[in-house]
Amino acid sequence: MPTRARILVAEDHELMRDKVVRLLRRDFEVLEAVTNGEALLEAAARLKPDVCVLDISMPLLNGIETATHLKKSNSPAKVIFLTIHNDPDSVGAAFKSGAEGYVFKTRMAADLIVAVREVLAGRTFLSSC
Repeated sequence: MPTRARILVAEDHELMRDKVVRLLRRDFEVLEAVTNGEALLEAAARLKPDVCVLDISMPLLNGIETATHLKKSNSPAKVIFLTIHNDPDSVGAAFKSGAEGYVFKTRMAADLIVAVREVLAGRTFLSSC
């Protein structure tokens, strides 16, 4: 049996965090769900996830800063943003920070699992509006 991809989630809103974890657990191993960027960086160093799913708007370190730090630390984890921000500047900043995927929260049910599979296969993913 192939191993399930290991995912780390960072989302500061509890209800959304719970929804994300429930959705991802159907197909993947969710290692931990944290509430801010600093906690994600600590957990990523400790747990070595395959994928990190980040919100952009988080306390302490926002998602863009977190992704930048993650990539600078040479983490092999793929980064997917799950966010309400659907403007071109946010999308551009996310990919510039090293993200491989960008999913709008309004498209989470349809796109998040697909996005994880795409980035694990070495491709990028961007939700359609």
